[in-house]
Amino acid sequence: MVIPPPVRALRITKFLRPYVLKMHFTNKYVSAQVIHSPTATIASSASSQEKALRSCMGSTQDVAAAAKIGKILGERLVLKDIPAVSVHLKREQKYHGKVKAVIDSLREAGVKLL
Repeated sequence: MVIPPPVRALRITKFLRPYVLKMHFTNKYVSAQVIHSPTATIASSASSQEKALRSCMGSTQDVAAAAKIGKILGERLVLKDIPAVSVHLKREQKYHGKVKAVIDSLREAGVKLL
């Protein structure tokens, strides 16, 4: 059974930032995804768990892996014509290390951050 996402009023979705970047880091992997918030669907994602990416990455958990994930996600967003995203950081995430690597790689790929 599929539960549809909640429908928001147009006046609310007009002021929301439509694309939100969310990042998740574990001790083994790095993943990032961009969510289209009005429809609650994933617009694009990249992870170090993907088989195609594991072969070209030395390690799947360090800052270099996070930078590569950000670069790949940025290229996928440019291909889908998504020019800008908003960054959503969890309370414990600070702008340094892996988080900074992902965000800087997105900027270098040509995606604007709101």
